[in-house]
Amino acid sequence: MFFGDLLFNFVPIFIGVIFIIVIGTVLHMIFSSIKQGAKNNASPTLTVPAKVVTKRTSVFGDHTRTTYYTTFEVESGDRMEFQIAGEQYGLLAEDDLGLLTFQGTRFITFERKY
Repeated sequence: MFFGDLLFNFVPIFIGVIFIIVIGTVLHMIFSSIKQGAKNNASPTLTVPAKVVTKRTSVFGDHTRTTYYTTFEVESGDRMEFQIAGEQYGLLAEDDLGLLTFQGTRFITFERKY
């Protein structure tokens, strides 16, 4: 009988803790996204000469959502990776040279120069 009472008291507490963790994680993600967006909006929009170094994709779910990333190298040798739209991803090739325009961590455009 002791085990049944212990289990009866433990389960609601366990479910409550899991609920708090899930809600906390969701709120953290929302506030982090808002904070990053505000930081990007406060950053200057920069246009710099850059080279496409690498491209990669990340597939989520049952191949239902693909996120596209491109890494650019600027003249100073620094590298920056941006999430970009699939249409833009398809137009870029490694070693492309051009002008990269970005604001904080937000990719705006890349104009290829021949």
